[in-house]
Amino acid sequence: MPKKSDKRPNSLRGIIVLCVVIFITGAGLMVWLKQNPEPGKKTAPENVQIQTNAETVIDVNTLQEDPELKGRMQQRKARFGLEKGVDIIAKSNESFKIGDITVSMKEILDKIRIKRGDIIEKDLKSKGTDEKNKLETFGIYIVQPGDNIWNIHFNFMKDYFAHKGITLSPLADESVEGGRSSGVAKLLKFSENTVNIYNLKEHKLDVDLNLIFPLTKLVVYNMDQIFALLDLIDYEHVNNIQFDGETLWISAK
Repeated sequence: MPKKSDKRPNSLRGIIVLCVVIFITGAGLMVWLKQNPEPGKKTAPENVQIQTNAETVIDVNTLQEDPELKGRMQQRKARFGLEKGVDIIAKSNESFKIGDITVSMKEILDKIRIKRGDIIEKDLKSKGTDEKNKLETFGIYIVQPGDNIWNIHFNFMKDYFAHKGITLSPLADESVEGGRSSGVAKLLKFSENTVNIYNLKEHKLDVDLNLIFPLTKLVVYNMDQIFALLDLIDYEHVNNIQFDGETLWISAK
């Protein structure tokens, strides 16, 4: 009688093949479901960085048409009693756009500190004190056709004193008796040492304050420093101001 063939090995192989097929099918289905979620169900994107501290950009081009921006600038100017002396007031962590050029205050400040010989500490962990992290405030004036540095500063002073109810005479910056410089003139000379001229197109500070070209250069005022001084001045004694080219003080007489 012929022997019966043993079919168990073939059956075992069939079971193994079936398991492999089921495994591959299941894995493929899981991949497909991950890439094609159920309708209405959103999956969280992977490796997406969310910017939580986006830098504010002040678009000067839209200043007159954007009521929110215009109102914000008016509020900032009102803090210093200004209306026309500067075009915008920016914080040290903000940027502004003029025409198609965007520049950050950080870029300007780095150049000012290099000019002064200060060490830029942006890469040092030790700068975490409140004093170093304090935001500074800057007034930006966009140079217009016909401007000169003296008149820019004089208009700034007139704007400031007008807020205090004092109208500066157009001749307030002229010499007084004996050919001496008036107190206002000394303030203007001092202000020349406290501001910086920034070349918008070349992204650099300008050394020659007399060569200021319209719509390409900016006058940058450190508002906190300037107003710390101006707020101490009693205009009735403005002609007692003394200036030696570097230091400004008020004499007793």
